Amino acid sequence: MGTFPKSFPQSINMLYIGNNQFCNCITPDILTMKKHQVTIIDIAKALNLSKSTVSRVLTGHANVSLKTREAVLELAKKLDYQKNMLAISLISKKTNTIGIIVPEFSSSYFPQVIIAAQEVATQAGYNTVVSQSNETYETEVANTKVMLANQVDGIIVSITRETKNYDHLKIFERKGIPIVFFNRVCDEMKVPKVIVDDFEGAYNAVDYLIKNGRKRIAHLAGPVSLRISERRLDGYKSALKKNNIEIDEELIISYDLGLSKVKIYVNHLLNLENPPDAIFAVNDPTAIEAIQVIKKRGLKIPEDIAIIGFSNDYASALMAPSLTTVAQPIAEIGMTAAQLLIDQINRDVSDWKAVTKVLKTELIIREST
Repeated sequence: MGTFPKSFPQSINMLYIGNNQFCNCITPDILTMKKHQVTIIDIAKALNLSKSTVSRVLTGHANVSLKTREAVLELAKKLDYQKNMLAISLISKKTNTIGIIVPEFSSSYFPQVIIAAQEVATQAGYNTVVSQSNETYETEVANTKVMLANQVDGIIVSITRETKNYDHLKIFERKGIPIVFFNRVCDEMKVPKVIVDDFEGAYNAVDYLIKNGRKRIAHLAGPVSLRISERRLDGYKSALKKNNIEIDEELIISYDLGLSKVKIYVNHLLNLENPPDAIFAVNDPTAIEAIQVIKKRGLKIPEDIAIIGFSNDYASALMAPSLTTVAQPIAEIGMTAAQLLIDQINRDVSDWKAVTKVLKTELIIREST
């Protein structure tokens, strides 16, 4: 499992939310149950209900009458009932736990998505297990094994920059465990996905630069293995073509998102005989690193060179100059992914829907352009 930085919200760590309560028909004999660990069986016997009915109440299932629900909740409260998640899972064949696997926590994007997804999951009665893969395929594979060992009811995933083989994720499909991708998705798998219109976001960013007089626009692109990199590159090229600007492959650099390399690539661009007058970066961390390099070279932003990022990271509005960026609806991404997953969990496997939700971006103009 990935570890969380100290600054990361504490509400996200391995979350087990117990927000259920419980009854009726209380007798003095029943209250003696408090002397031992109260179980679902105790409550079921006291109220002459089946274990599965009590389990449905305790796990927030909707298919229970109001009278029965109130009776179970009242008795459980009086008996200081503590949920035994293992017992509940054995009866209901569900753990009411979902997993979330993300590639990194170095930017604010993935933590914000997780927070939004967790809110939806908690409201639906699900616990959340979170792990990050540190941008490595091997760690991602290990994280999926942990999710399987924890018998999650479903997972939400954004893959690493290294992931090209998806066998570890296809296992969930074979086991009838729903999976939803977001941001960085697997096109091979016909499952729900939540993405933004990366092409349109990139197109609008580059078109804006051109309309502001920029003619030599470089692109620091992401790894070719990621669909988001491909779509943002396509949007960049399309904007140039529409404005009758020839595509110069010398100005396009794809890299593995390792920020230590940004300095090398930006200096390379600035050292060209005909350097760029603008840079469109695949994401905000790349753009922010590029700004630091450009400032150290004694160049002025945006007078000498303009910069646009992608994602609207927290830091993008706080730095000097503040960063123009393509904002994604981050909370909506997390909430949509969680709702799609819960919908799949509540469907029969034969009725699963492989829908793709494409959300809109917004260009936020700041000082860097």
